Amino acid sequence: MFRDLAEVPPSVTDQQVPMTVLIPSFILSELRAAFMIGFIVFLPFVIIDLVVASTLTSVGLITLPTPVIALPFKLLLFVMVDGWRLLTESLLATFQ
Repeated sequence: MFRDLAEVPPSVTDQQVPMTVLIPSFILSELRAAFMIGFIVFLPFVIIDLVVASTLTSVGLITLPTPVIALPFKLLLFVMVDGWRLLTESLLATFQ
């Protein structure tokens, strides 16, 4: 996309691509990877919040804040699935 916007001819090899095309392309690909990783990490935590909120509501504890109850479950889930290893593997995989 950036090659087309910069009007670089298609005959230019990968070694000759100018930095004005290379740097924005790299940044955009890393932002895309970061968004995907963030979404994958965020989704289970939202599900835990929804389950805890619906459970508290069904029991009648509407005034009890959901994050107070959900935080230990989120931390437990993160530790059980070895979250730091998964995050670093995902980040390092974007460079390959």
